[in-house]
Amino acid sequence: MAARLTSLHRCCQRTASLLVARQLWSSSSASPPPLHRRFLLFLAQRFYDIEMLLSWVGQMRRKNINKKNAYYGYTKSFYGSDIAAAYYVLSLKGGFRYAGHTDWFRSDRRGKFNWDFLNHKDTPLEEVDMSYTVINYTGLGNLEGQQSLRTLLLRGCPEVDDWFLARLHMFQDSLEELDISHCPCITVGGLTALRNLKGLRRLNISSLPGISSPGLVIILLEEMLPKCQITATGYDYSLRQ
Repeated sequence: MAARLTSLHRCCQRTASLLVARQLWSSSSASPPPLHRRFLLFLAQRFYDIEMLLSWVGQMRRKNINKKNAYYGYTKSFYGSDIAAAYYVLSLKGGFRYAGHTDWFRSDRRGKFNWDFLNHKDTPLEEVDMSYTVINYTGLGNLEGQQSLRTLLLRGCPEVDDWFLARLHMFQDSLEELDISHCPCITVGGLTALRNLKGLRRLNISSLPGISSPGLVIILLEEMLPKCQITATGYDYSLRQ
């Protein structure tokens, strides 16, 4: 009974929205209505209520993130894996440094970057900064094969989760520094996967909202990675004390 009432309520909401939108349309003159009125009519015709609208917005956002993290196989076939990885990093507004070089290539706030990185074919990446980008598990595949990668900065990345951390084992022979601070989707389960990174020397796990017992987590990480310096700020350490 409750489900039927909810369905009827949504139907009434949609009908009311359609009536309002059509009134806005008909109240205008023969000339096309303003853009905001046409947009209102489009929303009224497509969605029953605000919940459906938010669901649609979420689907569009997810589709856009997946598109940005698509595999750069076409670029790899023409320029090689190193250029493809560099192009992926810059496309997501990140930055990197080639092995044996001191200069960094970075995208600006508008996503613009210097195309001179194409002149460094067959030069691996040594440091990559993807902080505050939408890199995810799928996009990480574009960095596969970067056996010289020593530094990976992922501060504040909303799509970095436990599955992402589990895939970092591809860098177990090279990675020395990892920053995953302020990543909201990381839990203790993902941190345990870092045990594969035996060469890690610096690890930043500051301000991870998914960590409920930071003191115990730090002890666990120190046992798994005895040669690694762990930075963990932004927590309440009363339990450890």
